[in-house]
Amino acid sequence: MHLNKVSLEARHISLSYGSTEVLRDVNLRIEPGEFFALLGPSGSGKSTLLRLIAGFNQHQRGELLVDGQDITGTPPHARNVGMVFQNYALWPHMTVWDNVAFGLVERRETKEAIRRKVGAVLELVGLADYAQRRPGQLSGGQQQRVALARTVVIEPKLLLLDEPLSNLDKQLRVQMREELKNLQRKLGLTTIFVTHDQEEAMTTADRMAVLDKGILQQVGAATGLYDFPVNRFVAGFVGTANLLEGEVVSVGGETLVFSVQGLGQLTLPRPAEPPAVGAAALAFRPHQVSIRVRDEQVDASRLWLSGRVESAEFLGEFSRYRVRVGEVALVTDQPHYAGLAMFAPGAEVRLGIEPTQVRFLDQ
Repeated sequence: MHLNKVSLEARHISLSYGSTEVLRDVNLRIEPGEFFALLGPSGSGKSTLLRLIAGFNQHQRGELLVDGQDITGTPPHARNVGMVFQNYALWPHMTVWDNVAFGLVERRETKEAIRRKVGAVLELVGLADYAQRRPGQLSGGQQQRVALARTVVIEPKLLLLDEPLSNLDKQLRVQMREELKNLQRKLGLTTIFVTHDQEEAMTTADRMAVLDKGILQQVGAATGLYDFPVNRFVAGFVGTANLLEGEVVSVGGETLVFSVQGLGQLTLPRPAEPPAVGAAALAFRPHQVSIRVRDEQVDASRLWLSGRVESAEFLGEFSRYRVRVGEVALVTDQPHYAGLAMFAPGAEVRLGIEPTQVRFLDQ
């Protein structure tokens, strides 16, 4: 079973409910066969955009193109889009086989075609032996696979997943992420999924779009968004970031001076593409900051700041410290090894920031 790959393009899409703007001038292109995530907090507009692609709600401005054809006025049932909802919505009184066959029966396919297609898709999701069970006799992960099989069997042009893994426990979520990705690769089906879970988006999607307040903030691969966020929101939402507010005071040939509110002036190596003089924020990740005893010999290539540990959390593979430097609190994550003593709250320490990992954000 290998399905057609289609592209999807949103051009200048805006949608309001009354005076509330839910989507504002969204421009986005999803490539054929891509596994694409819409990531954002509650109320960011990601589910609205997904439902709009399915045809359940209508934009007031802009165009929605599938393989170059505008489908704006096409009703949901004529779009040939498959959608898996958060709660799976399986029929409890029907067997797994009948649940999966439902869409094909509705389409009046022949008995032989139904037998062949349902058999193939149950094989694909690893549920061939469960065909005669009812949904209530299955685990959450198996129900999820039935919902996927039921959606994929009608051979949709697009597969839409709304928070597909949020009902599962953490271990199962990780396993199902792998399964989803493998299934999507086998089918080659253009897939768009909505999630508020950055880890889920980063581990499964080829690319993702980060939305906030109905505005598309940034689109790209996980590493691009993580390493080069375009603004404060993306820096803080994709991963964890330290943000120092302040201003770029001067940019010289070799160095750059950044004045931080509540901390003073920092002198950093001038980046290849230096920021403009003026208000900005400095962003860097907690694991890129090393922590040392105050009087220890240190690596001179880092920028060292003296501070005091405010809190210490042991998280298994690493320990997370909150350190007060001047009037600013910075977070640092240190890998944990057996026998490594933690810094106690109140400890006098130095933090070393790796200058090559620092990003200047002007918005």
